Amino acid sequence: MMNREKLTNYILETYNAGRNYPWAKYPDFTVFRHVNNKKWFALIMDIPRNKLGLQGDELLDAVNFKCDTILIGSLREEPGFFPAYHMSKTSWITEALDGIVSDDKIKMLLDMSYELTAPKICKRKTEQ
Repeated sequence: MMNREKLTNYILETYNAGRNYPWAKYPDFTVFRHVNNKKWFALIMDIPRNKLGLQGDELLDAVNFKCDTILIGSLREEPGFFPAYHMSKTSWITEALDGIVSDDKIKMLLDMSYELTAPKICKRKTEQ
């Protein structure tokens, strides 16, 4: 089961990424960024369950991914997925790290998020 620690280790071992903790008020919110363009591709956080529309106010570990806008709608129909917490709901999605979503799906979404936020490669026009 993918939890906060396993996901953090997987990200650091798999991607050319750095992490930081941008908010003093939320010391457990971890942002993962591309090393070269500094764009975020994942945000691991602990948020009250009721902020996701769940029962209770105990903290739940969750992760935000940038996601293909077409895929977001279908993911929101699946258990474990929610509209993005404090991010654009049209291009980000929140996934609860509570064991409902498979590790393979989490890794697939992480790959997608990393690719969607990667630097764009510009092709130079060549004169002929």
